[in-house]
Amino acid sequence: MKLSIILPCYNEEASIETVLKRIPRAGAEIIVVDNNSTDKTADITRQNGAKVVKKKKQGYGAAIRRGFDAAKGEIVIVLDGDGQYPPEKINDAVSHLEQNNLDFISCIRFPLSNKKAIPLSRRFGNWLLTFTANVLFGAGLKDSQSGMWVFRREVLSKLRLKSFDMPLSEEIKLRAITHPQIAFAEYYIPYEIRIGESKLLPIKHGLKNLLFLFVLRLELLRRHKTERRKLGFFVGVLLALSLYAGLTVW
Repeated sequence: MKLSIILPCYNEEASIETVLKRIPRAGAEIIVVDNNSTDKTADITRQNGAKVVKKKKQGYGAAIRRGFDAAKGEIVIVLDGDGQYPPEKINDAVSHLEQNNLDFISCIRFPLSNKKAIPLSRRFGNWLLTFTANVLFGAGLKDSQSGMWVFRREVLSKLRLKSFDMPLSEEIKLRAITHPQIAFAEYYIPYEIRIGESKLLPIKHGLKNLLFLFVLRLELLRRHKTERRKLGFFVGVLLALSLYAGLTVW
């Protein structure tokens, strides 16, 4: 079974070679999406035998969706090119998907194997977003923001992805969870300190992700009008906004 491994990258020359060398390559198509890098990310990728595709529209989600378009494998794996997610666990996650007849796996990071991998303030931000997603969607997620996923390529045709930015990570999980024909599960992985400089802007991206959760919930409510009687949505909005208002450092 052919695998397509997608790595969205923006200026990851410090880490990409290390990550590529750690990827199990048997039967795998490796796609690095160069999202307007100004360093040697693309050159290093080619030197290590992986495919480079370009995406001019800036954004995490835009880069990943470009990777989806280029992927030919029956199973798609997405992970970052910064060294935090473990390429060595790809085969284990794929086996878990197949053995349990799943369609989509999100690789969760908590409890952290290395507490230094995520600062405490960002751990709280992740908890807040995951808590809000669970209240609004009844999702039961442990990690709504994980950037490593394993899924059957056919799943993409069943989803109506909208985001071209950071919210794509939570969107793809929630659309999969709420789809009656998609079997979803979480799978634990170790998570390490990133190599190179982080591109994440915690307050900006955190607020964008939080607001997107409400937009997505409203979209699904409009599609399923009978759910409007559920008070959980309104309780979730009030509680999440109250928690976010009290957040001074993220």
